[in-house]
Amino acid sequence: MTEPSFALPTIRLKPKANARAIRHGAPWIYDNELVTDRRTKALAPGEIARLEDAERTFLALVAVNPKSRIFARVLDREETARIDADWFAARLGTALAHRERLFDAPFYRLVHAEADGLPGVVVDRFGDTCVIQPNAAWADGRIEPLAEALRAVTGVATVVMNGTGRARGLEGLPEETRVLCGAVDGPVPVPMNGATYMADLMGGQKTGLFYDQRPNHAFAQRLAGGARVLDVFSHVGGFALAALAGGAAQALSVDSSAAALDLAGKGAQAMGRADDLATRRGDAFDVMAALAGEGARFDVVICDPPAFAPAKPALEKGLRAYERVARMAAPLVREGGYLGLCSCSHAADLDAFRASCNRGIGRAGRSAQLIHTGFAGADHPLMPQLAESGYLKALFYRLMP
Repeated sequence: MTEPSFALPTIRLKPKANARAIRHGAPWIYDNELVTDRRTKALAPGEIARLEDAERTFLALVAVNPKSRIFARVLDREETARIDADWFAARLGTALAHRERLFDAPFYRLVHAEADGLPGVVVDRFGDTCVIQPNAAWADGRIEPLAEALRAVTGVATVVMNGTGRARGLEGLPEETRVLCGAVDGPVPVPMNGATYMADLMGGQKTGLFYDQRPNHAFAQRLAGGARVLDVFSHVGGFALAALAGGAAQALSVDSSAAALDLAGKGAQAMGRADDLATRRGDAFDVMAALAGEGARFDVVICDPPAFAPAKPALEKGLRAYERVARMAAPLVREGGYLGLCSCSHAADLDAFRASCNRGIGRAGRSAQLIHTGFAGADHPLMPQLAESGYLKALFYRLMP
């Protein structure tokens, strides 16, 4: 159990730091905003501390990590709070109440980090199993009480810790995936938008499936009736399986991962559409170039690449990559067909992403109508004070004759 607040170490904002932003809900405090000395730099990653403003007024209980640019993350604004299993249970209960109002089956993102009051923590639910990504040192060090509270609140039998990804590296944390309780016997079937996805909870990307695209899959289904669909960067069949569930005649999934494409095929089989899904393994750009050379054309083309601009230093290169995706995908769309382009990059805001896509379509010699802009689903809430929590953008165009 966490020590009482009076026994906790104290860190303090510099006089010119924006204490008002913290009071108004900002969740992060960077290393250059704090008075740092040997004592503060010696704090253990994940340790709980009191945060004060320059006038020594209490602001929040925070989790610190001197190894990270984000030196402190706000956990609670009550000075008497204890960060223990009961505290976790209260946060998880609030998050669960929202998801149970949204969904009639237990397949969703249960915790979306700062937006759900658990900084750096992602929890995805797959029926009777939850997968935790503890992407901050404070949560990694408290994974046992977090898992205990998760089981108590949700009633799930199995909890998996997926400790992989770029965010953990920024926190100085090792990569590690293990079953905390229960058992995982193989891929888990996940119903979503009438499709069936097979999620690899132990070896797949992130937690095994991307729930954030659910509303964009649903929109794509409205375009897919009777269509021939191309899904580039398909992972386990994202848009392709959604399109087949929406009545598409055929779908082609393109991905560099043989394992992901195998799961896409198993999903199509579970839906009774195995004969209508084709897969093509390879670099997405190489495959799009080959398809163009073959004269292939599709009624609907959707590209959902990985984050090309995960941070500001990669922004210009990332935006050029998004432009290239649009330029290469547009010629594959028949006249009057539809093109969907997605970005999960934190650093590329909607305006910049849209401008890159528009340039790419124009450079391909195509004219287009922008017909829909989509975002992540309501189980991925946006924290108003943290732009990074609203990372997903999806643009749908109609390419004109």
